[in-house]
Parts: sequence; structure tokens; C-alpha cells
Amino acid sequence: MNVFQPQMPTRGFSGQSGWLGRLAPDIAGSLITAASDIALVIDADGVIRDVSLGTDELRREGHQSWIGQRWVDVVTVETRAKVADLLANAGNETAVQFREINHPSISGPDVPVRYSAMQVGEDGTVVALGRDLRNYSNLQQRLVEAQQAMEREYARLRLAETRYRMLFHLASEPVVILDAANHRIVEANPAAQRELALPNDRLQTAALASCLAPESAEPLQLMLRAAQATGKADETEIGLTDGGRRFRASASAFRQDNAAYLLVRLTPLHAEGRQPGDKVASRVLGVLEKFPDGFVVIGPDFRVLEVNRAFLDLTQQATKQQALGQPLERWLGRPGIDLPLLMVTLTEHGVVRNFSTVIRGEFGSVEEVELSAVPALNGETPSYGFVIRSLGVRTALEGHRGRSLPRSVEHLTELVGRVSLKDLVRETTDVIEKLCIEAALELSKDNRASAAQMLGLSRQSFYAKLRRYGLGDLDDDPGELN
Repeated sequence: MNVFQPQMPTRGFSGQSGWLGRLAPDIAGSLITAASDIALVIDADGVIRDVSLGTDELRREGHQSWIGQRWVDVVTVETRAKVADLLANAGNETAVQFREINHPSISGPDVPVRYSAMQVGEDGTVVALGRDLRNYSNLQQRLVEAQQAMEREYARLRLAETRYRMLFHLASEPVVILDAANHRIVEANPAAQRELALPNDRLQTAALASCLAPESAEPLQLMLRAAQATGKADETEIGLTDGGRRFRASASAFRQDNAAYLLVRLTPLHAEGRQPGDKVASRVLGVLEKFPDGFVVIGPDFRVLEVNRAFLDLTQQATKQQALGQPLERWLGRPGIDLPLLMVTLTEHGVVRNFSTVIRGEFGSVEEVELSAVPALNGETPSYGFVIRSLGVRTALEGHRGRSLPRSVEHLTELVGRVSLKDLVRETTDVIEKLCIEAALELSKDNRASAAQMLGLSRQSFYAKLRRYGLGDLDDDPGELN
């Protein structure tokens, strides 16, 4: 039979009677090829006389060795009854039966094949046509795995929702969820319902601002708009309509089902538990926040702990979150020079006044500033406070103000023609070198180690140049290296 492989001999069809037997062998083979993945020609005794395979996967299983074996012997034990049923009903022309039969595989799981059988000759010859079900089986397996994964994910989400509901209802602090579009209450925990006097029938229609004192409505709206724009906002203090309890409100934005919401947490302020020192500290912080000069606090690792609005303006930043945790050297002075010099002075003298340096903005601006600094102890961890006052915008390449070139530089061109170019260049180099050393000593407050570092010189070379130009008293300097 030449159905799927032209090189195979045509057997089992050319000598058959009936409608299939009357067809030319090549036409009959083409018909069977289009109808099935596997075709078996079986005699009246149930013995396989010919096999035709339509896919490479089936050919690799070695099914050609079935020829000469009984059909029931090449299937699994549990499907032998189905084979017998197919053979028994093969001559029934009124209805075609289909049975799923498994064949043992030499390389893995059993091969499922869906067979139908029909008798094609008076001598009892039967043709069984089968469709390989492994692709369908793989799809079914994937469907089952996907369904199981969905069920696990659904169970995980239900568990997370249960935990959220439990925490939401057991929280002692009032928590309210608002619709970001109109600031109406979507959900409130029992603590919020008690504090805000919200009955269940008003819960979905009330606005949070309607539960507050009139003077608290505007700060709340500003905080909610800031949270909606940036995701988080600074806390604000609000009071209830009855003039009683007051709360510190904080808000965070989140999205769910393509809608924006705000989660508002209300922390009660217990007036009876507040100390006079707390009120003073709150007033001081309020003053510093509105102070026209920049104010910044850093920790022992030189990272920012707190800033005010003026510092954010100097460094071209929008929110405190952009500055907190960042090294102060990111904006202040020359990296590796100014801040270490400041810290040395703070350690030795306990205060720094009117230190001239620059502030670099996030977008490339450079502004001359003057700062003062003091150390502070917060428990066992030291911190340092800086007050930064702007001296006006200057270009990054602007020279030190008030310095003028000596007359020897102004009249260098008059020496042209009188001395050689070599001597003229040497004279010019000496003058510029001396000016640079003087400027470095002035910037470093006569700290020679820092001045040498600023100029990129070793200490030996720096002291040699000081002696050469007669700058400073080197006789008693213990740091001089010969």
C-alpha cells in the first residue's frame, strides 16, 4: 500500500472488492492519506496485513513492525476490548464508531490514537483509520495546568484579600479610601466610622472634607492633590467638625481596575499627652521650613537627613524625597574638597561661619553661596546643620572676586623684544604659579595639605614652591617634608 510513503509497496488495497477495491491504488492511497494519520489493513482473523503512517513522529515509533501481528497485541491491555468492539462492528454501514486506543511507545508515554474501522471486502478485510491525539492531549494537559494555575492564583488573591480585610478592620487608627476623582469616601474601617461619625448608609456618598472643621478643608485638599500628583505627600494636621479631636493625616495614591484611589491614614493627636517641648520643636521646625535661607541637616555619613524649601530651590529639586538620603557633596562645593575641609573645621572649632563655596543645581546651574555650620548630637549619633545663604548667580568660570593681577603681569608685553621668549615664558609661569598657590591657601584657610590637594601637588613639591616664592613661615611647620 502506498499511502504516505511512495517507496512502500502498495498492498492490501489493489486486490480488494467493494467501492474501495474498485479504485485505483494511488487514488485509494491518496484518499486514506487525507483522512487519517495512520491506516491499518486487517484481515478477517484480526491480523495486520499493511500499515501506512502519515507523520514523522509515528514513523519514529517503528509501527511498520506491526505487520503480521494481531491488532489486539499492539495496543495496551486496557484498550483491547475497544479493538474487539471496532472489529465486531466494522461491517455496520449505518453508523461509524470511534474509539480511543493507546499504543505502547518505545520512547515515552503511550500514543493515543482515535480509530474508526470499516469492512471493505466480502472476505472480511477491515481498514482502520486513526488520528494521532498527542497534540490534543498536550493541549488538554496545558489547559488543565492553566486551570490549576488560575485556581492557585485565585486562592492566593483571596488569601491576600482576607488578610487585607482583617488588617483594615482591626486597625486602631482610622483609615479611609477615597476616590481620587472626587475625594468621596469609597471605604472606611470601623475606627474611621466611629471617629468621623459615618453611618453605613452615608458611607458611599460622603466626602471626607464634610467631616472636618472648615479650616482643615483646604490643607486636606492640598495634601490630597499632592498625593495624587506624586504618589505621596507630607502630613498635615486636621480637626473634626465638632472642634474636638485632631488628627495628623497622611495620604498615598494607588490604582486598581484602571481607577485611581487615595488611602488616607488619620493618626490621633492626643492633646493631653503632648509636652510643652513638643510644641516648641514644632514651632522651630515650622520656622526653619519657611526660612528664606537654605537649611540642611546631614548625618555622620554626610547624607541628607532633612532640608527646607529654600534648599530645594537652590538645588532645583521639587520634593524632599529627591534630596533625603543623598550625599550633600552632590550639590555643595567642589567634590572631595569643600565638605571634608568644612568637617575638619567643625571638628576642631565646633562652628564654621561665612564659608564661601558654590551650590550646583540638578539642571546645571552654579550659584555662589555663603554657609555657616554647627554640629549637633541626637542621642549617640552626631548630625550637622548647615545654613546656606545665596550670594547671587555667578558663572562657573568666574574668578575670585576682588583679586587683580599684579603690574608685572600687565606689563609683560612690554618686555617683548628686550628679553628672550624663553625668559619671558619662565617669568609668566612663575607669576601665575605664585597666584594659584596664594589662591589655594586663601580658599583652604591656610590649610597647606588641602591647598596641595587642590593644586594636584605632592606635599614635597608644594613646600618647595612655598619656599621658592617666600610664601608663609616654614621654619616651624611640623608637616614639612624635606
